[in-house]
Amino acid sequence: MEETSKKEQNGFIERLAQRLGISANASTIYGDPVERDGVIVIPAAKAMYGFGGGSGSKAGEEGTGGGGGVAIKPVGYIEIKDGNTKFKSIPDPERVIKIIAVSGVMAFFILKSVDKLVNKR
Repeated sequence: MEETSKKEQNGFIERLAQRLGISANASTIYGDPVERDGVIVIPAAKAMYGFGGGSGSKAGEEGTGGGGGVAIKPVGYIEIKDGNTKFKSIPDPERVIKIIAVSGVMAFFILKSVDKLVNKR
């Protein structure tokens, strides 16, 4: 009975991974190229996906379950112009906010330390 449950669980996980893999393919990550005035632009993104599953039993009952998700985030674009190719990134606003927050905390501690040094004299 345990062997059958493991086979069912493995089959479920394989089906789930296949479905997630289909939605995170190259055409989803790299959109359709756009051409204007001799310049071709291909959008680029990164895809992250994860999934999990499990099974359990108690008092003669058995169950399996699982889930997963896909996150696709734009990261930039590829520009093809005059036979040259360049990747141009798109700034991540979350990253900028994190840098500002960390800089603010660092400035606070530095100013606090300077204030202590100045007031000791």
